Amino acid sequence: MAEMSGAEDAGGEAGPGATAGVGGSAGSAGAAGVGRAAGPAGQDCPEAIRRALAAHTTMTLAYVDEDGPQACAVLYATGVMAGAEAGGAAAAEAGGPSGGASGAASGVAGAGAVGAGPALYFVTATTTRHGRALVEPGARVAFTAQRDGQEWSGLTGLQGRGRCRPLTGAERAAGWQVYVERFPFVAASDRLRAALERTTLWELRPDWLRLIDNGQGFGHKEEWSGR
Repeated sequence: MAEMSGAEDAGGEAGPGATAGVGGSAGSAGAAGVGRAAGPAGQDCPEAIRRALAAHTTMTLAYVDEDGPQACAVLYATGVMAGAEAGGAAAAEAGGPSGGASGAASGVAGAGAVGAGPALYFVTATTTRHGRALVEPGARVAFTAQRDGQEWSGLTGLQGRGRCRPLTGAERAAGWQVYVERFPFVAASDRLRAALERTTLWELRPDWLRLIDNGQGFGHKEEWSGR
């Protein structure tokens, strides 16, 4: 989206040109943004950012591999990434697939989190170009999420950075529950469900997020850092 372009490339984890404006948080336009609100590092992710993430289902994921920067679009579902203490309690409450997606996701994703924030779940094979890049030790990604066809006066969208990891065992089961609740057509199709269940489920944990919402004033920004 146009408001999210250009100035943030200075951060560079995903490399210039991978997606519009997802590379870093200290670009000149971001620092001067009108109405920018930034919470202290390590605090809970603001509700406005959580709602915006939950409102979308497609993100453009940017990464770097041996051939340079690249980007791809993936469907995602979001769940809560709670702090370590809350995570343990949520895991005990969840108890399995019938315990509810949000509670299960909190339990498996919470341990070791610095600030309470969202976790994004997506499916892709490790044999894809981005799958191969994401499994590399220390690999970082950047992403954007926004709707098409927006007017400038109400333009909204998200930028983020973080790390991805493949899920297995109980963590995969909990993340999968979040995913199929967001995309019920997956569970409704035996063929599609079987194909995706054989594919790797990933968790993306953002450590920096920015919401842009022109509906609250041109260039309005709200940021969160989980570090």
